[in-house]
Amino acid sequence: MSDVIRLLPESVANQIAAGEVVQRPASVVKELLENALDAGAKSIKLTIKESGKSFIQIVDDGKGMSDTDARLCFERHATSKIKEAKDLFSIRTMGFRGEALASIASVASVELRTRQQGDETGTLIIIEGGELITQEPVATSPGTSIIVKNLFFNIPVRKNFLKSNNVEYKQIVEELIHVAMAFPEISFIMSSEKVEIYHLIKGSLRNRIIGIFGKKYDNYLVPVNEDTPLVRISGFVGKPDAAKKTRGEQYFFVNKRFIRNPFFNHAVVNAFEGLIPGDSFPFYVLFFEIPYEKVDVNVHPTKTEVKFEEEKEIYMILKATVKKVLGQVHFAPTLDFEHESFLNNLRKLENDKISDDLKLRVNVGTSSPSGRIPIPSAQKSSEKDWKELLKILNHETEEKVPRHEESMQHVIPGLGVEKDYEENFSRQDNKLIQVHQKYIFTSIHSGIMLIHQQYAHQRVLFEEFMQNVQNKDTPSQKQIFPEAIEFTEGDFQIMNELKPLLEKMGFMIEEFGKRTYLFNGIPTNLKQINSKEFIEELLEEYKSNLGNVPSNPLVLLAQSMACRLAIKAGEILDKEEMSLLIDKLFACENPYYSPKGKPVFMKIDKSELDKKFE
Repeated sequence: MSDVIRLLPESVANQIAAGEVVQRPASVVKELLENALDAGAKSIKLTIKESGKSFIQIVDDGKGMSDTDARLCFERHATSKIKEAKDLFSIRTMGFRGEALASIASVASVELRTRQQGDETGTLIIIEGGELITQEPVATSPGTSIIVKNLFFNIPVRKNFLKSNNVEYKQIVEELIHVAMAFPEISFIMSSEKVEIYHLIKGSLRNRIIGIFGKKYDNYLVPVNEDTPLVRISGFVGKPDAAKKTRGEQYFFVNKRFIRNPFFNHAVVNAFEGLIPGDSFPFYVLFFEIPYEKVDVNVHPTKTEVKFEEEKEIYMILKATVKKVLGQVHFAPTLDFEHESFLNNLRKLENDKISDDLKLRVNVGTSSPSGRIPIPSAQKSSEKDWKELLKILNHETEEKVPRHEESMQHVIPGLGVEKDYEENFSRQDNKLIQVHQKYIFTSIHSGIMLIHQQYAHQRVLFEEFMQNVQNKDTPSQKQIFPEAIEFTEGDFQIMNELKPLLEKMGFMIEEFGKRTYLFNGIPTNLKQINSKEFIEELLEEYKSNLGNVPSNPLVLLAQSMACRLAIKAGEILDKEEMSLLIDKLFACENPYYSPKGKPVFMKIDKSELDKKFE
C-alpha cells in the first residue's frame, strides 16, 4: 500500500493558519498595530478604504527592519519576540507567535516599505497570495509602512462571509481603541475614505478616554488605583450615570494587552449592585499589572483569552477595589470591614488566600427618571413609589432574545377577546383594578383578564409611530435652544443610519462638527422631554434591540421609541387612564404582543376558575 501522509505546501499551510489569525479586516489591523508597538513607535497612522476590505495601511516611526529581516518576517514562525520555549512564560511583547504577517500575506496583496535609523536606503517588498513579487532597495522614511490590499482575493468564499461595511468598520474602530487606550503615550491617527476619524495626541489615560468617547466622559470618570502583592489595578470606572443598556464600553487590560474576561466583568458588575438597573452595564477601563510568569497569554491566536494563576483572588481584589472607589465618591456601597486593613493584610501575607466572605451594606439614592411620556395625568408617583419601582425593576427579568411577535399567536390564551371586551367595557360600572402597580385586572364576559400595563402601552406607541411614519404626518416643534450631542465613533455611525428615519418621526437634525449632531426640533408629542438625554437613551435602546427579529431599522427604531416612552411598572394609573389605555390597545392591529414579542394580556375562563374552587 502506498504512503498517504505528505507535507502540505507552505502556501496551503499559511492559508490554514490565516483562518485562525485573519478572520476579518479588523484582525489585520490588530496584528499590524501590535507589530508597530513592538517596534517602539511613538506615532502610528491607520488608513482604510471600504472598511479595510480593499485597503489597509499602517505607518509607524518605529525602529524599522533590515533588508534580511524585511523578507524573513513573512515566513511562518519567524519572530524577534521569543527565542526558546521558556520565553513563552514571560512574554513582554504584544506579538510573539510569528504567524501574523505570513498569514496576512497568504490571503492578500502586501506592500512593505521599511528603513532602520541610520541606513541610507530602505527595503521594498511586494507579496501577493504568499508569493514574493518584488524585493528591492527604496527611498523611504525611517520606520515601517505596510499596505494590505484586496483581502481574501484568493479565498472568495471567505470574502463572501464578511459583514457589511458598517459592521467591519466598527470592528476596526474597536481594535484601534483597544491599542490606543493601552498606550496613551503614543499618538494615533485614523482616516477612512480620506476623512480623519481620530487624531489622538499623546497624553494621560484620562485625556485618551475623552479623546475617544467625547468630552462628556470627563464628568463620568472615577479613578482607580490599588496596589497589592498579587496585582496592581489602575484606570477608571464610570459613575452610575455612564451605565448603558448595551455592552461595549467595558475594557480590561493585562500588562497593557486587551483581554475579554466574563469572570472579572462579573466582579465589576457586582460592585455596582444597587447603583445601576439590573439590565445596564457600567463603563470601565481597568488595567492589571501582574508578574508575567503568573499569566499565560499563549491560549488563542487572537491573544484576547488569558489564563491567570490566581484568578479567584484577583476577582475578590477587583470587586473590593471598585466598591471602595465608588464609596469614596458617595455612590454608596460601603464595606462592613476596614477595606484598608483588608488590603494591608494582603500586602503583608502575599501567599495568603483572600476570604470570600465580603458582607456589603448598600445605601441607594433614588431619583425619578426623566423623559418619560405617560398616559395623560399619570404623574402621581411619590418618592416612596419610585423606590418601590426601582426594586421592581432591579428584580425583573426578561428574555434576552424575544420571539417574533407574529410567531407567538398560538401561545397566548385569550385570542379573540375583542368581542368580550366590547360587550363588557361598554358598561359604565365596569371595574378596573391596578394590581401591584403593574397589571390591570378586569372581568370580561367569559372570565377575567390581566393586562400588563407597560407592554400594552409599548404596543400602542409602536403602532402609532409606525402609522405616523408611513403617513408622513408627524409634526415637529422647533427647540428654543437646539441641543448639540457628541457621539462616540460607533454611535455616530449608527446615527448616520438612523437620521433619515428620525427625521420622518419628527426630529430636526443637522451635522454640527466632528461626530456631533445638532437637534433643532423634536416631535410635538415629546415636548416634555430632555432631548439630549432622550436621544442617548433611545440610541442605547436601539443597540440593545439589534440582532432581534425583526431587523428592519424602521421597526427597530419604532420599538426603541415605544420602549423608551412607555409607562413603566410602578406607575400609578387612575380608572380614566386605565380605560384609555385599554381602548387604545384593542384598537391596535395586534393587541396580543408587545413590540418585542411579550404577551400583553392573559385571559382566564370562568370554567377554569370554577374548576379551581370545586
